Amino acid sequence: MGQLWQQVVQLAHELGFDACGVADVDLKGAREPLLAWLSDGFHGDMSYMERHAALRLEPAELVPGTVRVLTFRANYLPADTAANWRDASFAALDDATSPVISWYARGRDYHKVMRARLQSLARRIEAIAGPLGFRVFTDSAPVLEVELAARSGLGWRGKHTLALSRDAGSMFFLGEIFVNLPFPVTPPQSEHCGRCTRCIDVCPTQAIVAPYRVDARRCISYLTIEHQGAIPVEFRRAIGNRIYGCDDCQLICPWNKFAKRAVIADFASRDIEAQSLVELFAWSEEEFRVRTAGSAIARIGHARWLRNIAIALGNALAAHSAADHAVARALKARSDHANAMVREHVGWALAQAHAFAS
Repeated sequence: MGQLWQQVVQLAHELGFDACGVADVDLKGAREPLLAWLSDGFHGDMSYMERHAALRLEPAELVPGTVRVLTFRANYLPADTAANWRDASFAALDDATSPVISWYARGRDYHKVMRARLQSLARRIEAIAGPLGFRVFTDSAPVLEVELAARSGLGWRGKHTLALSRDAGSMFFLGEIFVNLPFPVTPPQSEHCGRCTRCIDVCPTQAIVAPYRVDARRCISYLTIEHQGAIPVEFRRAIGNRIYGCDDCQLICPWNKFAKRAVIADFASRDIEAQSLVELFAWSEEEFRVRTAGSAIARIGHARWLRNIAIALGNALAAHSAADHAVARALKARSDHANAMVREHVGWALAQAHAFAS
């Protein structure tokens, strides 16, 4: 089985995966932290987290016959990312009329890219080993991905709850293949966060309420992507110009000076963030659909896209003044939008000019 695993490693690298490991299916140690997180309501509107909690803890029940979980890591920073990308990302947060989009969402939707490659890998393993019971996942089912990645040696769980690696930081996607073959388990890495609390300190909304505990209801990534309703007013100013996700806890992490560039061409940036907030806010629903087709951004839909940008435009007004006519005009053009949520956020945004003036 060890020789077969070495073949799997080689095949994985050929398909663009940067690291791989093997975890067992005993996740009992993760039970108490998961249930406590759910009990505190930190999952917010993500009811599926609670609904499928038992399956997350029992891989062999999610996919009967599973005895091992093969784990994979794929870097997602675009190949042409500049060496000073972290500093440049923080600087972009100060450019109030420009949008900031989380790095992971700038290319093709990772769900599609990862799933297709994992499926191909599983078929190649089957061609070598014979009939194989398997199922592939990437952030697409009740799977404790970071827990499995940590147990299999792809990294450790950072205080921001993301997987961290000494040689790749945290700018990578995770994927899994549940299999019915007893591959040798790969050893976990030791943790290397030490006393560092930079990710906790930098969070704009204090969503990392304690080391290894994130209250999703406060997290900008959750609010701009997962949350379907109005974004609580108390968090709108802190969102700044982040219109899809937030990378602050990763940008500040010292380990991300070792973040690697993607070898998978699908993760190249579409440069949506190169346009101004005003330009993006002008997109019609059809234009949004066409321009975000195949990307992770498409999943939030046009109304939430406008909701997020309206907040950013309101913050731009607050950062500048009511004399910023282009921003004000863009907002007023949407003030009678058919969607009540969009109208409310536009109204809030326009009011920020008055707040600035006072």
